[in-house]
Amino acid sequence: MGKGDKKTKRGKIYRGTFGVRRPKIKKKPSIEHKIGIGNKAQPK
Repeated sequence: MGKGDKKTKRGKIYRGTFGVRRPKIKKKPSIEHKIGIGNKAQPK
């Protein structure tokens, strides 16, 4: 259980991989993007 272990968080960090123990953090959309600041109306 340590750096060489594929199934532990420390092992995932050491190898630079992701999985159940170390999921990728997804970027949340910004508040401005959600409410549409700066989005102009599209001409028809």
